[in-house]
Amino acid sequence: MEHLAQILLLLAVAITIVVTFQRLHIPTSLGYLLVGVVLGPYTMGPVVSMPELQTLAEFGVVFLLFTIGLNYSIPELNALRNQILGLGTGQVALTTLVAGTVVWWLAGLPVVAAFVFGAVFAQSSTTIIASLLTEQGEENSQHGRLGLAMSVFQDVTAVPFLVIIPVLGMSVATDVLSITLVWALAKAVFAFVLIFFVGRWLLRPLFHLVSRRRSLEMFTLAILLVALFAAWTTHSLGLSLAFGGFLAGMMLGETEFRHQVESSVSPFRDVLLGLFFIGIGMRFDPASILPIWEWAVLGALLILVSKIFIVALMVHRVTADKQVAWRTGLMLSVGGEFGLALIAIALDSQVLDIPLGQVAITSVLLSMVAGAVLIRFNGPIVKRLVKKSDAEAQSSDGLKDTPEQQVVIGGYGRVGHTIAVLLHSRGIPFVAVDNDPLRVAQGRADGHQVFFGDITDPGLLAVIHVERASLLVIAVDSAETALSTLSYLRRACPQVPVIVRARDLESSTRLLNAGAVHAYPETIEASLRLGASALQMLNVPADEIDQMFQGVRDWGYRPVLEKESNES
Repeated sequence: MEHLAQILLLLAVAITIVVTFQRLHIPTSLGYLLVGVVLGPYTMGPVVSMPELQTLAEFGVVFLLFTIGLNYSIPELNALRNQILGLGTGQVALTTLVAGTVVWWLAGLPVVAAFVFGAVFAQSSTTIIASLLTEQGEENSQHGRLGLAMSVFQDVTAVPFLVIIPVLGMSVATDVLSITLVWALAKAVFAFVLIFFVGRWLLRPLFHLVSRRRSLEMFTLAILLVALFAAWTTHSLGLSLAFGGFLAGMMLGETEFRHQVESSVSPFRDVLLGLFFIGIGMRFDPASILPIWEWAVLGALLILVSKIFIVALMVHRVTADKQVAWRTGLMLSVGGEFGLALIAIALDSQVLDIPLGQVAITSVLLSMVAGAVLIRFNGPIVKRLVKKSDAEAQSSDGLKDTPEQQVVIGGYGRVGHTIAVLLHSRGIPFVAVDNDPLRVAQGRADGHQVFFGDITDPGLLAVIHVERASLLVIAVDSAETALSTLSYLRRACPQVPVIVRARDLESSTRLLNAGAVHAYPETIEASLRLGASALQMLNVPADEIDQMFQGVRDWGYRPVLEKESNES
């Protein structure tokens, strides 16, 4: 009963603070950190102390890395090797080197601790960047897309830190740093090869078998099994749990199940990640700020300044546009939640002691606040500091700020397949989803972007970014399924036009009333097409036929229905 009371207290405080932060448009990760501070041992009031929750919270990072792996499979990393891969890797490496060297030189820290500080300072908050860009309408701008892509890729480049930092803790005591690191990297390569081949042989057949049951519960259990088994494998090799989650995500990211996997795992990831940040907040001692405030402020300034200049210089070499380069630098100047995760790992591995951990946490939190301000006013700041030359203005005029939109097809049966073939023949990009694995396999054999998933699942629609689609076609043979999807879309993204397959006039009317742009009834349309063929054979001009049939459609098929009712 004591644990139940603590859980209820934790849930009540978390809901209160996080909902308040959401209403104020403040990233929820900061809200969870505040929950940890409020319920931690360093503040007045009730304290939540449950080792079981802390153990469970460790899996938040596992599922975070699992999700990142889904979006950065081996083929996609290979495709990005000349663009974001180079920029992202270079930014993390240079920031780690510069920040670590400055900390080692100014503060006189050991090399290992200085390296951890550099790695922590190199991270940026994807959550803060994405939310502020969306609020400001800059998510499709050149600097917005570039900054967001680099921030997401930072999480991938942070994966080696998950291998290295725990090893550094052992090396401090054994004084065999080089041998331990080489051995850890060898085990990481072995884990990658093992999970790679096991994944190639077993994962796709396993998920084909599970998906045929049409059970979301079984599908979710299979995801948990794969992610946790991979985490257990790497942990058994002396590596981090999160590294195994990342490798499992990479393997599933190559399959047609990736979107539904991400949708299904997101509730577990978000809850467990919230618990993880609560645990970090419980490590933070507000009373310790006063003795260390100078070092914390210097750390925050180091985070902001180093990343602004490094990112701006790197991006300028790629875009040749100073304003885009500096605005991207301001985007990435903010500290990151993944940096806080690395601090927690370093504290658990005893690479950092408690006072240094407090300095690192406070520095990252201050940089989050200051970085958010810089992102908010990135445009006015850069316009005051940097004047765009005529050559840069002409080069940037030809750049597209809006990414190419795609069509989303819900259902890959007879109708969905036909629409996909027509779109493909015209070179129009599209993605299709279907909950029948056999149809998905056939679509991918046809060379189309078809994925396993349920079109009524809001999580799936969010994962495939339906809000960016130029058109959504619901081609499923179920009016209830189509109505459920329409109901969500009209609330979440009313700007996306939707056309729907309808079996009869009654279904068509319901779908049109629910918000569909078009919902042609198949039974009547088949009659019209048959009539069109007959009129063409009788040499009636095609434009007259089109005009006649469009008039029937515009009148809600009433001429056809009235004729049928009179004959009956």
